[in-house]
Amino acid sequence: MTKKVLIVDDSEMIRNFHSYILKTVGLEVITAVDGADALEKIYGSSEQWAMAITDINMPNMDGYAFIERLREDPEYEDLPIVIVSTEDELQDKERGFAAGANVYIVKPTDPEVLVENIRMLLGA
Repeated sequence: MTKKVLIVDDSEMIRNFHSYILKTVGLEVITAVDGADALEKIYGSSEQWAMAITDINMPNMDGYAFIERLREDPEYEDLPIVIVSTEDELQDKERGFAAGANVYIVKPTDPEVLVENIRMLLGA
């Protein structure tokens, strides 16, 4: 069974770039434009999610709120979550980890670093 990953970013270019990287390592990719869209996709699917990769700065619902909402749900409290953001200040990273992220990667995304972290989190 293919592992299903959600990519959440308001930039179509970034969604496409991350989708391409993940598909090359055999993952199924679903994309969302912000945290609210992401929650709709997660709760609108009966399939198992392997991971979520999210930006922080997005309209409607930012990445922090998205992560916090997921972590409140026992079904998703252990879902691996990677933040990929242009924000590289220590306070941003601390807030990301406090919200419940497992990994914090600063853009521009290095495909090898992204894949390495995904493999580590998925135990692949």
